Amino acid sequence: MKLLGQITIVFGIYFLGELISKTFHLPIPGNVLGMVILLACLYKGIIKVDKIQEISNFLLDNLTFLFLPGGVALISILSILKENLLPIVIICVVSTVIILVSTGAIVQFLIRRGAK
Repeated sequence: MKLLGQITIVFGIYFLGELISKTFHLPIPGNVLGMVILLACLYKGIIKVDKIQEISNFLLDNLTFLFLPGGVALISILSILKENLLPIVIICVVSTVIILVSTGAIVQFLIRRGAK
């Protein structure tokens, strides 16, 4: 019963993000907006970490299974992927490098800031 309450909180915030995104025709996907709302609620203390910790751990532990439907769906569009393989690989490599560099820069900044 505890997990049901926790997943209700997480899905409720997800649906709130979807509602806001659709209502105001925002270019931000509702699931991303929901994560931002959840982060803000956790940061401000509106939602305590222990109120969603068990379901969060459960979802993280079973994350692999959540990627299966997407992976299976890719098989159905394999011909499209083959036609566009080079641009897809370039985009993946470039975006990975950008994420690694920006994450490293932010971590270094935060470490220097914390040392002062």
